[in-house]
Amino acid sequence: MAEEILREQYEGIIDVDLGFIIAVVEILDIGVGKLIPGDGATYHDVTLKVLTFQPKVNYLAQGEVVEVVDFGAFIRLGPLDGLCHVSQITDDFFSYDPRSAALVGKETGRIISEGDLVRARIVAVSIDGAARSGKLGLTMRQPFLGKLDWIKEEIAKLQDSKRRAEAKAKKGEGAEKPEVPEPTSRVAKPAAKAPAPKRKP
Repeated sequence: MAEEILREQYEGIIDVDLGFIIAVVEILDIGVGKLIPGDGATYHDVTLKVLTFQPKVNYLAQGEVVEVVDFGAFIRLGPLDGLCHVSQITDDFFSYDPRSAALVGKETGRIISEGDLVRARIVAVSIDGAARSGKLGLTMRQPFLGKLDWIKEEIAKLQDSKRRAEAKAKKGEGAEKPEVPEPTSRVAKPAAKAPAPKRKP
């Protein structure tokens, strides 16, 4: 009974200190109850374990695009959705295509649409405990962020350029190096001294 009451009271709320309370995991202790005259309920101090999601600025998160609009994409990160503004997707200019409900890159032709899996960095967190709501601002402009397919492409390009650099280095090691003559220096030898003449006594 107590567990049901605690679940109703705490699950789904947003607390400024704890973040989003996902579930009541375990009741550790229930204190002695208090009665208030005219009130049929009892009131207890309870110690419990809860599972929470507390987003922090600069944390990396992976989620699914759940909605695409003309100004950006909403990405589901566990119990909360974050907004990645069109200016924060990549360095490319993205425009909204209403027919396919997708954002399309002008230069790259890359597409963001509902259902895509993406990796983003949290750049803004706004939690209102009183209103039980939270907002997350996201960016995908940094290296190895964005749609997971794009990240795989970036990694493949990086590995390819590394292989090419290693092949060039190997070719440089096998080539014959031109011989450079040793520098020579000429030092003048002192002239031999003639023996001193013998003196007669």
